[in-house]
Amino acid sequence: MERYEARARIAKALGHPSRLVMLDALADGELCVCELTELVGADQSTVSKHLSVLKQAGIVSDRKEGTMMFYRLKVSCLQGFWQCIESVLKENLKTQQAAIGA
Repeated sequence: MERYEARARIAKALGHPSRLVMLDALADGELCVCELTELVGADQSTVSKHLSVLKQAGIVSDRKEGTMMFYRLKVSCLQGFWQCIESVLKENLKTQQAAIGA
């Protein structure tokens, strides 16, 4: 059961649109909190909380340079995960289209 609880914690960390936007951006490389704040369009404290959730889940890591905090992906497997999600979305769309006769 512990394995599933651990998986659920990671899935929960991925369960917010702003976090997904940040992870997508971090796939291209390290970014500072200020860049992620601008990208998401939220205040810095909110973005920092999201990043904390991702860090606690083991998905991102951080480093401090002077007064600036930088984040990067800690794992390289997210691309496959996104492809899986897109496959589910496409399949659901096909099912919905078939249901309405489109």
